[in-house]
Amino acid sequence: MSTGDLLSIDPLELTFPFELRKQISCSLQLSNKTDNYIAFKVKTTNPKKYCVRPNTGIVLPRSTCDVIVTMQAQKEAPPDMQCRDKFLLQSVKANDGTTAKDITAEMFNKEAGHVVEECKLKVVYVAPPRPPSPVHEGSEEGSSPRGSVSDNGHANAAEFATAARAFTERLEAQDKSFEEKSLITKLTEEKNNAIQQNNKLRQELELLRREGSKSSGGVSLMFVIIIGLLGVMMGYIMKKS
Repeated sequence: MSTGDLLSIDPLELTFPFELRKQISCSLQLSNKTDNYIAFKVKTTNPKKYCVRPNTGIVLPRSTCDVIVTMQAQKEAPPDMQCRDKFLLQSVKANDGTTAKDITAEMFNKEAGHVVEECKLKVVYVAPPRPPSPVHEGSEEGSSPRGSVSDNGHANAAEFATAARAFTERLEAQDKSFEEKSLITKLTEEKNNAIQQNNKLRQELELLRREGSKSSGGVSLMFVIIIGLLGVMMGYIMKKS
């Protein structure tokens, strides 16, 4: 915390838990312990990278004001997670009743004789917090969660083995199901082929049967014709004699 004559600033470092492609925010608290209206203005060396709300404002006597600094989503991490960006917070006494709309750049002009209090703020990147590891509850009353895990040093290995075995069984079941489906498909194809062959044989037998019938009909007709001719010839011979 920085305790100036006009404002107390907390914290003095803007700490961002850095994550790629994610907007990250942190806050500043400005405390006015005087009986005066205090105007403030926040500047940064990289205005395109950060959004400050509000970047100017009034802190009423004996009150506080929160400032939110948001870092835009970054595509690349800086080398060694070091950041050279800086912020400057300027504060100055204002007339009673002054509002944020009344703040002008001239109020923070030192050359015009205004007493401007300045505080430099650093930017720090830190690694994002890790999610808490799952804690297994004890199987017996009175046993602590940590104790239930540490009683057997191979607890994690046993869990991994169980998961691996379940995964293997699931794969085997899938393979077995695939083999059964393949067998059913093969049998279905063989059945269809057998039906087709049977139908083809039936058609061939029917064709042969029809051809045989035609052949039998032809022989009988010829026989009748021959008998008729023989009868005619015998009658002619008998007449001659």
